[in-house]
Amino acid sequence: MKLFKDLYQYRELLKTNIQKEIRGKYKGAWLGVVWSYLNPLLMLVVYSVVFSKIMKIQIPNYTMFLFTALIPWTFFTQTVSQGAFSVVANGSILKKVYFPREIIPISIVTSNVITFLISCIIMLFFIFVTGLGVSWYILLFPVVLISQYVLLLGITFILSSVTVYIRDLEHIITVLLMVMFYGTPIVYSMDMVPASMKAILLLNPMTPIINSYRDILFYKQMPNLKDLALIIIVAIVLFNIGLVIFRKLERNFAEEL
Repeated sequence: MKLFKDLYQYRELLKTNIQKEIRGKYKGAWLGVVWSYLNPLLMLVVYSVVFSKIMKIQIPNYTMFLFTALIPWTFFTQTVSQGAFSVVANGSILKKVYFPREIIPISIVTSNVITFLISCIIMLFFIFVTGLGVSWYILLFPVVLISQYVLLLGITFILSSVTVYIRDLEHIITVLLMVMFYGTPIVYSMDMVPASMKAILLLNPMTPIINSYRDILFYKQMPNLKDLALIIIVAIVLFNIGLVIFRKLERNFAEEL
């Protein structure tokens, strides 16, 4: 409850930080916010050509199959990469002004949610243009998004605080994200995974999230409620663990920065 009270008390600062993160992301870029639309499209073209034309993955409407997973995955990787170094990047401010330190990682995650929703507009446009359409299951989209948001808050709390003490995490995170990409059903479906490997893939928290997005947007069916409920629980637990770790480590931020 203290976190919510602090966020309410410093709500204007939180709002300003979120706006700063969004503006700063495209500062100096000629196309500005248009990159929010172009980035996922360019990635889609590359992956679609490589895996459907070269690797010969036989999945009907593969481009949209890939699109519905690639957009939320991009949201995940960008948030983790930026969030991990958010405290270090704001070191000079932390040493001068008091405010709830949690505002920094929360601003990163929230600003990336906004960018993700912008990308979703493009995704929905192509869903309708290609004739895929939507079903009433799209009403579950906010549930999956909130689950991913809470999960990312937990991860960002942990990484942003630990990185203050261990700067080498930058290289470790890059490798882990690359491994996770191929360990998440983005360019392939769960049906293509051997039965012996499915349990391992489900240990990856992004697997049920990606599957849920794809079930809702591509297959237009009810996502696996058991897996979705489990990831919600994991997200809440990780959020609380991350908050405890962050608050314990923040005591020495000024000295380390």
